[in-house]
Amino acid sequence: MAVRGRCTKVLPSELNKVCPERGDDPTMHPRKMSDFEVVPNLQQSSSSVSKSRRKAHFPTGSNEKENLISWIPENIRKKECTYFVESSQTSDSGRIVCECGYLREQHLEDAAKPPIFLGKEWDSSRHIQEMPTDAFGDIHFTGLGQKMGKYVRVSSDTPPRVIYHLMTQHWGLDAPNLLISVTGGAKNFIMKPRLKNIFRQGLVKVAQTTGAWIITGGSHTGVMKQVGEAVRDFILSCSHKEGEIVTIGIATWGTVYNRESLICPMGGFPAEYILDEENQGSLSCLDSNHSHFILVDDGTHGRYGVEIPLRTRLEKFISEQTKVKGGVAIKIPIVCVVLEGGPGTLDTIYNAITNGTPCVIVEGSGRVADVIAQVASLPVPKITIALIQKKLSVLFHDTYELFTEGKLVEWTKKIQDIVRSRQLLTVFREGKYGQQDVDVAILQALFKASRNQDHFGRENWDHQLKLAVAWNRVDIARSEIFTDDHEWKPTDLHPVMAAALISNKPEFVKLFLEQGVRLKEFVTWDTLVYLYDNMAPSCMFHSKLQKVLLDEREHTAGSKMPRIQLHHVSQVLRELLGCSTQPLYPKPKHIDQPRLSIPVPHIKLNVQGSSLRSLYKRSAGRVTFTVDPVRDLLIWAVVQNRKELGEIIWAQSQDCMAAALACSKILKELAKEEEDTDTTDDMLALAEQYEHKAIGVFTDCYRKDEERAQKLLTRVSEAWGKTTCLQLALEAKNMNFVSHGGVQLLYDPDEFGVVKKASLYFKDFWNKLDICAILVFITGLTCRLIPSTLYPGRIILSLAFIIFCLRLMHIFTVSKTLGPKIIIVKRMMKDVFFFLFLLAVWVVSFGVAKQAILIHNEERVEWLFRGVVYHSYLTIFGQIPSYIDGVNFNIDQCSPNGTDPYKPKCPETNEDNKKPIFPEWLTVILLCLYLLFTNILLLNLLIAMFNYTFQQVQEHTDQIWKFQRHDLIEEYHGRPPAPPPFILLNHLQILVRRGLLRRPATHHKQLKEKLEKNEEAALLSWERYLKENYLQHQQCQEKQNTEQKIRDIAQRVDLLAELLDLDRVKSTGLVEQRLVSLEDQVHQSAQALRWIMKALQGNDFSSGEDMPPVGFSKASEMKEVDLEGKPEESQPLYHVLARNLLYPGSHTPRFPVPDEKVPWEVDFPLYNPPAYSADHKDMAVQDPFSPSLDSLLKINYNTMDGLIDRQSFHGLYAVQDGLPLNPMGRTGLQGRGRLRCFGPNHALHPIVTRWRRNLDGSIIRKSLKKMLEVLVAQYPLSDVWALPGGSLEPGETLPLKLKWILRREFWPQFQNLLKQGTEIHKGYLDDPRNTDNAWVETVAISVHFNNQNDVEMKRLNSFLQGCDPELCIRWQVLDKRIPLHANHKELLHKVSTLLGAYY
Repeated sequence: MAVRGRCTKVLPSELNKVCPERGDDPTMHPRKMSDFEVVPNLQQSSSSVSKSRRKAHFPTGSNEKENLISWIPENIRKKECTYFVESSQTSDSGRIVCECGYLREQHLEDAAKPPIFLGKEWDSSRHIQEMPTDAFGDIHFTGLGQKMGKYVRVSSDTPPRVIYHLMTQHWGLDAPNLLISVTGGAKNFIMKPRLKNIFRQGLVKVAQTTGAWIITGGSHTGVMKQVGEAVRDFILSCSHKEGEIVTIGIATWGTVYNRESLICPMGGFPAEYILDEENQGSLSCLDSNHSHFILVDDGTHGRYGVEIPLRTRLEKFISEQTKVKGGVAIKIPIVCVVLEGGPGTLDTIYNAITNGTPCVIVEGSGRVADVIAQVASLPVPKITIALIQKKLSVLFHDTYELFTEGKLVEWTKKIQDIVRSRQLLTVFREGKYGQQDVDVAILQALFKASRNQDHFGRENWDHQLKLAVAWNRVDIARSEIFTDDHEWKPTDLHPVMAAALISNKPEFVKLFLEQGVRLKEFVTWDTLVYLYDNMAPSCMFHSKLQKVLLDEREHTAGSKMPRIQLHHVSQVLRELLGCSTQPLYPKPKHIDQPRLSIPVPHIKLNVQGSSLRSLYKRSAGRVTFTVDPVRDLLIWAVVQNRKELGEIIWAQSQDCMAAALACSKILKELAKEEEDTDTTDDMLALAEQYEHKAIGVFTDCYRKDEERAQKLLTRVSEAWGKTTCLQLALEAKNMNFVSHGGVQLLYDPDEFGVVKKASLYFKDFWNKLDICAILVFITGLTCRLIPSTLYPGRIILSLAFIIFCLRLMHIFTVSKTLGPKIIIVKRMMKDVFFFLFLLAVWVVSFGVAKQAILIHNEERVEWLFRGVVYHSYLTIFGQIPSYIDGVNFNIDQCSPNGTDPYKPKCPETNEDNKKPIFPEWLTVILLCLYLLFTNILLLNLLIAMFNYTFQQVQEHTDQIWKFQRHDLIEEYHGRPPAPPPFILLNHLQILVRRGLLRRPATHHKQLKEKLEKNEEAALLSWERYLKENYLQHQQCQEKQNTEQKIRDIAQRVDLLAELLDLDRVKSTGLVEQRLVSLEDQVHQSAQALRWIMKALQGNDFSSGEDMPPVGFSKASEMKEVDLEGKPEESQPLYHVLARNLLYPGSHTPRFPVPDEKVPWEVDFPLYNPPAYSADHKDMAVQDPFSPSLDSLLKINYNTMDGLIDRQSFHGLYAVQDGLPLNPMGRTGLQGRGRLRCFGPNHALHPIVTRWRRNLDGSIIRKSLKKMLEVLVAQYPLSDVWALPGGSLEPGETLPLKLKWILRREFWPQFQNLLKQGTEIHKGYLDDPRNTDNAWVETVAISVHFNNQNDVEMKRLNSFLQGCDPELCIRWQVLDKRIPLHANHKELLHKVSTLLGAYY
């Protein structure tokens, strides 16, 4: 028995081992119960973890640690036994223990004192108290590397919201998109290797792709160990970012081995935990592959299963939470995955099915999972006690003797109820068609449950689609949602389309476009604003947009940040595209005036809300659509650097060439400001891809029609700010595009202002050289004309001549041979600049050292500069100073005192013989090192830089030459034709014309042409057609790619291998199916032969003794299973709701009654149902609460008993021991339950219907049948909808619930309607409240209004408006998924059949 560590008994020296940060803390001494104060259940942390930080990092940071230390003890408790009562059992070592399982010394100090509670019997409710928890923090598994997790010890009564708050706010977990509860065998079991691999891979795949939490029992054994190893293998095979799977273990604190190492009142950061399976005994170690542990404490030791109730409540609480991410808001779905398992697993499955949780049973894993899997395809009546007994004897052969007859009955009943809910049960079979992976089975189970879930209208399909988007499983959406079972309108997909865009799920965007979503209808002004509101905060465009908003707030002197509008976006886009473009989104004149009739809500895909499409449900006249929706979405995607999304949207664009060039320009500008180098490289690469797209489209256009292609270049694009493709290419410096043969000889004489022209002029290097040459020439000419500065003028003019000669090089750029070489020289000059910076460091360092060693106190600045810089620089080229080594020193070549202005100062010399005294060895070493680094290292570096520049330019010689030639032609075309100095006359003419006469400049219009609408539309259609050809050609090239071919072949080989395995697994099943078919044919032949022999015998052709026996085939036993394993569904033979194991509104369980034991005629010796009769204080008339024989004898059954009608619609019923017997059989409960009377309790259910109509009054049809609407109500304190009816009070003709709905003055008229109605049911009603001695019988009457102008219907609607405000009443479309009570749905089915309507 493991020693239970308690802080109250730990010595200070031992405390340092457990909690080394605390030392001798006086608060760690033994405490009394009075020392603990009551704290609130949940207090908000003073410094909660930021919402943006949701990933758990191990180990815990200092701030998070302080937060946990202060928050957890205040909000989370443990349980302690406070009264020692000696138990009859002993510990594993033979020591005396308490009834709680702990030793005496493991109790609090007060617990061993004389009794402080009344009574000697140990009672957990009185003898166990809650106290602040003492075990939480980080858990480190010693000896297993860096494996770290989070853990906390919690009371079994802890509210789930507290634990969920801990996990999401303090442990930093993202709310899950899916909750996977894995249950099964707690002991180690053997699985087939292939099945084990399939399960492991599928489980982690669904968790990783959907962002799910996996919840298990947390111990290192059984199914928990399987899950842990699956997560471990996945993490080892993936990167750190991909390998983050949240695996939560919920275990019982009292069964954890080595748990004393986890105890630390101030938190263990980390707590060292040793996984010791050899010595754990009857306890269990925690699994090291789980990431989080919740250890549930009920104050006992060694008792398993304590965590199950808290785990159930926590899972239910999490499944009720709504997660909003990427515009999608969903209730977190939950699924139960079952492997192997025993009795506890069966209870878990039963509870899950009862609560509506879908379950996936892994067949082949053993025991309970195999029992359920093998009978899941059978009709419920075929699942008998004998069949379950046979299955248990095979699958539980080691423990079969422990199954009593009562346990067999209970198992049969539970398995029947589980199989009856087929919509919640999915069996994973290895090799089953369409279900080769566990992840697909899990997701299909959720969709199956959602599809069969009761719902109003179309909420069911919306919910499924939201789940698929949240999980990012487009494969499931294609196979399970977009099927022939439901017809999707394009407008229905608009909200999820927005969600897919925001959450960057391009495959879903592509799917929605395939399903008919039209971007022209989807993209509205408000949608764009919403998209920009939800941009990724990390992108550069978002930062620039926020800067614009800040500037506007400062300009308007407002305190509140302005809301993003499209003119803000346009301001940033114009900065990126260049001022040559016009604003894409003009600023509205009245910003504050709302354009729409209702405010625009966020696109929250709330699965329960009715405002799902409120953003798009507006009249067409009030919605503001954008000019080019494809352009708007493309810009939104590109500015966030979303490659796949941008490609999908660009493929939809019409002005595709301009769009590609604009995207290239935007990305290049954003890359200049991006700080992250990886993002910068991605942007530049994406910009190059868009340039290639533009080239590809233009190439196809140019091949088809050169003239049209030229028009595409010069066409003014209204969508892109009234610019041209050529201008966009020039602005973005897209050399490859400009160098295209179809773009040559074009230039853009756009109308620029003086400032714009000046800025563009000074951007060019050669223009800067022109300015420099002219200024130097003017200066030299001025000096030349002045006699006193004649000689300096000649010098300056000579320098001007050099600059003019260099300027002549620009004209050679027109040459295809010399042009690229000039570019090479120009770029090499940049390399030289950076080289000189490095060289200066070595020159100055060596020069300063040499000067300091050789020369003493040189005061002449010019000679100081020569010695430090000039001589050091010449040394690189071989002019080594002769005196540096003292060998060739000549004192005549220098000035001893530094007075000779033409000689350098002499080095340090001896005064006697004038010999150098400086350390020659040091100067020689410095000189050698200096020459080594400069001549060898730096010069070779410069050569390498020149070589790289040469190769880079040489590879793109043609593109660079064409791009430069275009600039040169454009420059000379825009300049005056006269040569200097006559050019002054041209400039004078321009000055007079524009400055004095105010005449605008004349420009050539052939390079910027505005086309007529019809011509432009035809041109764009032609461009779009060729774009489609280009995309198809690109796809074909990708398929022809060798690497792509190899990938395709590998995929086909894998698929072929899977099909072979599938065929191998299914071969046995196919043979069995053929044998069944053969047996069926033999059976039919035997029946025909039997008929023939009987006919012959009847005509005296033979005697009965001679009749040969005709065999009976077993095919009929298997007819319930079709080729897909689906049983033939039929109506249940006996009541089902009346046999639910838990009676509603109480904690009284029913005695399990399998189907075969329902009739009273069937012998059932074990039948011993409990008795329950509720006391209804609000009812004036009710049968005795605790009936005695005397009181029962006063009741008159099968007749009118005063005002109470005890007559049954089914005739006389039996009475046994003074109690009536339910005519439909056993229910598992005696008494009258929550019903008023013993025997029949009469009710009335009017079913009021009308035809569902369009706005024009025509009746809506589905599957060629008319659709009905039925009147339903939701009563106070109820969360379900029901028919407006119920139990009849004694002596009343209308139910009380119906009276709540109608005004009193309408009651007589409604009674007349009932008399005119059609009775569709009269008799027993399968109700959960029914018992063996009390049951509900009802009369259901159909009241149908065939005419929409029916006076009575209008009067009914008017009287419904004045009903109780707490009631909810509505006309609801009638179909089989309407969310009503099950027995009410049966009545609706009968009505639809009566009226021939759709159901």
